[in-house]
Amino acid sequence: MRNQKKDYIPKEMISDKKVVIGPDHFTRFERARIVGARALQLSLGAPILIQAETFEGKSPLVIAEFELRSKVLPISIKRERPNRDYQMIPIQKLRDIQALREF
Repeated sequence: MRNQKKDYIPKEMISDKKVVIGPDHFTRFERARIVGARALQLSLGAPILIQAETFEGKSPLVIAEFELRSKVLPISIKRERPNRDYQMIPIQKLRDIQALREF
């Protein structure tokens, strides 16, 4: 009885100007997932997307944090509703509240 609409097809909610699903900032889980995934990529030899001279000898985690704050990562977040509708949100559209707290 749970899934009464078995033939429901999820659709993407498209909005150019605003975030429709969820808050307009990163959740702590999204932030941790992005930074962790990017730090892993950097530790496996991925190129740094920002000025590399200032980060010589720094941890991949520190570099990933700075890349996220600079919003240079070509990553989108997929947020879903319970009915499986979703929105793909580029990180450039989201505010980073954690970064604002640290300054």
